[in-house]
Amino acid sequence: MLYVSNIYYVIIFVNMENALLKRLEVSKERLAQIDQELLDENIMRDMKKFRELNKERANLEPVVEAFDRYQKLASDLEEALLMSNEADAELSALGKEEHKRISSEMDTLEEEIKVMLLPKDPNDDKNIIVEIRGAAGGDEGNIFAGDLFRMYVRYAESQGWKIQIIDENPSEAGGFAFVAFMIKGDGVYSKLKFESGAHRVQRVPKTEASGRIHTSTATVLVMPEMEDIEVELNMADIQVDTYRSQGAGGQNVNKTESAVRMTHIPTGVVVSCQTEKSQIQNREICMQMLRAKIYQKLQEEQEEKVGSERRLKVGTGERSEKIRTYNYPQNRVTDHRINFTIQKLDRVMEGEIDEILEALNHYDQEMKMLGETNN
Repeated sequence: MLYVSNIYYVIIFVNMENALLKRLEVSKERLAQIDQELLDENIMRDMKKFRELNKERANLEPVVEAFDRYQKLASDLEEALLMSNEADAELSALGKEEHKRISSEMDTLEEEIKVMLLPKDPNDDKNIIVEIRGAAGGDEGNIFAGDLFRMYVRYAESQGWKIQIIDENPSEAGGFAFVAFMIKGDGVYSKLKFESGAHRVQRVPKTEASGRIHTSTATVLVMPEMEDIEVELNMADIQVDTYRSQGAGGQNVNKTESAVRMTHIPTGVVVSCQTEKSQIQNREICMQMLRAKIYQKLQEEQEEKVGSERRLKVGTGERSEKIRTYNYPQNRVTDHRINFTIQKLDRVMEGEIDEILEALNHYDQEMKMLGETNN
């Protein structure tokens, strides 16, 4: 039995780096510890701690399950190795074939585990607040902002997510000068967090008589929804103004002052909401937006302090600042941050953006893995 046990541990260490194996063992121990802590009555009464532990457990459980699968495969590999050394030629050939198959499966699983162990964005599971503004290009920029809004709505619908419009300023030519909306669902931020930035469109506007291609831009800002306990706001620091809801062209569409504008005096952040008929509901939405924007502002300030370069940011909306180009004549979409191009613009504008989102996510994982290796 000692011989078999030694083979087992040699196989584990040969197929998996020692540091990675140690992290997995620590993760397994931590999961068992959390399960014990969750049975503690004091923990159960502390809702904040209880929620934090459950969140940590949800992150650890798939990692530990993958590690258990890896260990089971290692045991199967041990048996295949022993079989490959059998005197019987048929059994030996079968063992070698199994050894090859299991080794390949273990390699694949190890790569998946490495991705699981990458530092996770704590906001990945959150709902998001999105702002889209028409930027360079006048009316065409506003029309394109409307096209982007429709693209995200279609994508959200395909994922089974819910959309709630928070504020809007429709453009008389079509689209929006500004639109803010919330998307609620599982893992929304993890999917759409890289959409922030200046989006550029190249096409012939409907108003262009000569058929000349114009270039316009719209900016997108994606922010995770924040809870009270994450961003605490003092109402004494907030100026609240109410006014009548307005439609396109500025006309009043509500006889009561249900629309709400909030200004956070210390930071100068301003938000507004006029989509709900109730002033109370609009106030609640404004508070959600305010928390999200202040969190975003604090994050940006922190990144500047540590000298971190924001790869995915909202710029001024000028033509020279772009993260993605939508070229209609060539049916092409290019994400300039990762040099990724697909010839499916017609499908992308219908909300089929998974291919782009996955490419961005894979690039982010590669950069994190490179950072882990360098560290």
